[in-house]
Amino acid sequence: MMRNKWTALFTIALASAQQVGTNKTPATSDTPTFTVSQQLVIETVLVKDKSGNPVEGLTAKDFTITEDATPQTIKFFEYQKLEEMIENAEPLPPIAAPKYFEKLPHTQIAGEVPGKTQYKDRRLLALYFDMTAMPVPDQIRALSAAQKFIKTQMTRADLLAIMQFAGGAVQVAQDFTDDRERLLGIIQAMIVGDGEGFDETTNDASSSDTGAAFGQDDGEFNIFNTDRQLSALQTAAKMLGHLNEKKALLYFASGLQLNGQDNQAQLRATVNAAIRAGVSFWPIDSRGLVASAPLGDATKGSPGGMGMYTGGSAMAAAGNFARSQDTLWTMAADTGGKALLDNNDLAAGIVKAQKSVSSYYIIGYYTSNEALNGKFRRIKISLNNGLSASVDYRQGYYAGKVFAKFTAADKERQLEDALMLGDPVTELTIAMEVDYFQLNRAEYFVPLIVKIPGSELALARKGGAEHTLIDFIGEVKDDFGTTIQNVRDKVDIKLSDTTAAELSKRPIQYDTGFTLLPGRYMIKFLARDAETGRIGTYQTKFVVPNLNKEDKRVPISSVVLSSQRVDLKDAIYNAVKDKDKAEITNPLVQDGQKLIPSVTRVFSKTKDMFVYLQAYEPTAATVQPLVAFVTFYRGQTKTFETPPLPVTEGLSNKLKTVPLKFSLSLSKIPPGEYNCQVTVLDPTGQKAAFWQAPIMLVP
Repeated sequence: MMRNKWTALFTIALASAQQVGTNKTPATSDTPTFTVSQQLVIETVLVKDKSGNPVEGLTAKDFTITEDATPQTIKFFEYQKLEEMIENAEPLPPIAAPKYFEKLPHTQIAGEVPGKTQYKDRRLLALYFDMTAMPVPDQIRALSAAQKFIKTQMTRADLLAIMQFAGGAVQVAQDFTDDRERLLGIIQAMIVGDGEGFDETTNDASSSDTGAAFGQDDGEFNIFNTDRQLSALQTAAKMLGHLNEKKALLYFASGLQLNGQDNQAQLRATVNAAIRAGVSFWPIDSRGLVASAPLGDATKGSPGGMGMYTGGSAMAAAGNFARSQDTLWTMAADTGGKALLDNNDLAAGIVKAQKSVSSYYIIGYYTSNEALNGKFRRIKISLNNGLSASVDYRQGYYAGKVFAKFTAADKERQLEDALMLGDPVTELTIAMEVDYFQLNRAEYFVPLIVKIPGSELALARKGGAEHTLIDFIGEVKDDFGTTIQNVRDKVDIKLSDTTAAELSKRPIQYDTGFTLLPGRYMIKFLARDAETGRIGTYQTKFVVPNLNKEDKRVPISSVVLSSQRVDLKDAIYNAVKDKDKAEITNPLVQDGQKLIPSVTRVFSKTKDMFVYLQAYEPTAATVQPLVAFVTFYRGQTKTFETPPLPVTEGLSNKLKTVPLKFSLSLSKIPPGEYNCQVTVLDPTGQKAAFWQAPIMLVP
């Protein structure tokens, strides 16, 4: 009897085994239970003969599958037979007044019900419209292409889902269905212009001369836009990962350009999520075939400067367009899809994805490696018995990651492993700012400021008071991949009843600093909530310029915008290794107070805004007088400007460092988005320097 009871328990546990092939991480629970779980890996395998036709009639015995060179036992095997030709019924008649269908009330793709085969022998195509990445004309073109496909090119084997990213969330407008009338009604009901307005901006030789003040670089305008778009795409891939069948996601967007300060870890996380979920990306550039004039069409103002005569403007415009397509091509290539670029027939991209999903086999096995370490596992599938055919399948996957239930030594090792993983962990939201200030002729102090939303952290009771413990680890590498600097820190923040209640509304801010030489660097930084084990990753490239070679403009440091200046002893939400040393080295620490940079650049009208930067005059015999002022622009209209601040004294060092400080009252400025520009003038040397960044004012 005891034997039978143990057997029954083991069977129940296996019934709830986790599907690694769809990247479903085992859930954690505080309730102690006894379970036996295994990780189910699902592979979709296309087998074709020399003529490109699917090979049918194979069984599980005809396949050999290994994971990291270890043989695996096939436990699940199924053949999906799909129509290979477009044999659609008569096209739907034109709809004079399309019937309106409400969008689905839920925001998830429905998973498969055990025992039912509703998706057997069906082709799953998800139409994903990134409304934030398309202007109105491109949205109309993308929706029209979807309508054309549904009316004339959809087959009996096709099931379509409609998803869109708008309003800051991924919306499932329609789950998988073959009801063409409903699909057309949903598309007709989609609002053109919804979510539009997050388009990319540039500031180079191709930019229009609008008459507004010159800005050094407004690439920071899009720091978070691309991350949001990629994170939303990652969410959509995870939704589709609940289905075992092969899935193709048609991504409609007007390009997707990664900027120098975007979180590179998010692109990797998005691609890896699609690979784990068995989803292939098929990006479609909704701009179609673009043949613009060298200096732009009639919708764009003429560029200014010498670039319009030397060809610099045309080259910059062409380069920006190519970069916006590079990311689309990369996502497709890394997930097994293909990008449709420079083609006015957008429906052809859907047809390509449709034809790529031919009849295939579904193979499932319980991996013999149960370690949830997040490492890549390579899969190899081959045919037995001398069968000769091409075999197409996913070449591997990243294992799940669980960092919560470990000993102290295990947690330390796992955090280091997470830093080296090719699959970044993006469970926590992280915002980062990297600045630079010149220390001497050779070295620069690079302060690193990281913000984490307090609402994403868990509180624990320790010693009668609530606290939150955060682990930090990071490294800075040069262009050759050599680690130049690293950081490993731990912050245990004890909270009173008042500060604990405020945690959900206030971010946790961590800062550290490095001493670097001029050059190009890559920083990868991880933060982990020690209570839950959730990890966030931020990865970006940055440049420390050689200001000694700056002779055409006034050499200036980074510009720091802030709304908070606190005493070091009261900085509950901040971490500093050595406060005494920080006050000497860190220019943001002065007179026992620290200036807290606003990483997200969102400011309240009820608080003053502080602006701090440094100018350098190393070649001057004495400190030359400088004039600086801060200006707010809304579009091309100047809405606010400080009186000119004359500075005649600097620090007594070899660089002749001149600190520039502003304190701005925001109470009389209307809420909204502005461009904040800092201008530094050297009347004696007839030189100037400009810096510009977007800010948001809230009530």
